[in-house]
Amino acid sequence: MTSPGFIMLATRKGRTSVDKARPFNISKREVWLAYKRARENRGAAGVDDQTVAEFEKDLSNNLYRLWNRMSSGSYMPPPVRRVDIPKGDGRGTRSLGIPTVSDRIAQMVVKRYLEPVLEPVFHDDSFGYRPGRSAHDALAAARQRCWRFDLGARSRHQRLLGCCVILHLQFFLTGSKRSGATAGT
Repeated sequence: MTSPGFIMLATRKGRTSVDKARPFNISKREVWLAYKRARENRGAAGVDDQTVAEFEKDLSNNLYRLWNRMSSGSYMPPPVRRVDIPKGDGRGTRSLGIPTVSDRIAQMVVKRYLEPVLEPVFHDDSFGYRPGRSAHDALAAARQRCWRFDLGARSRHQRLLGCCVILHLQFFLTGSKRSGATAGT
């Protein structure tokens, strides 16, 4: 279930039995695989103005430096570059944070470790920041479960909000996520 690159075999002193100098057993291969995934995603330069192409000019040293800091526990993520992008409807902007190339790789290392461990623990109705799920999926699930409630609301948004309140109350009162609130019951 866990990635072998991250297993920490604790001794009485809290260090690994294999390498006492490294508190986290992160393999160099894991950093390499994370780099390949981060490179595929492309992306703009972060606060350090270093592009993926510039990072690749000294790839071996950059990846080694990142691996060394992560496995020793001394890695500190740099600040992200803030960019304002226009909203889809053309009214206003929203802020977008752009991490550095090395931070994107570090995030991918952690993601590749945590996702298989934590994904089975998430509730089926959890949609945020999960692979293959989106806010659109969450709305579709809510609409499917709430279609039969007519709460006298004037708008779709009010009906959906009212239905979600009912579902939350049912969950907390009965401990059941679907007691009587699903279509077809």
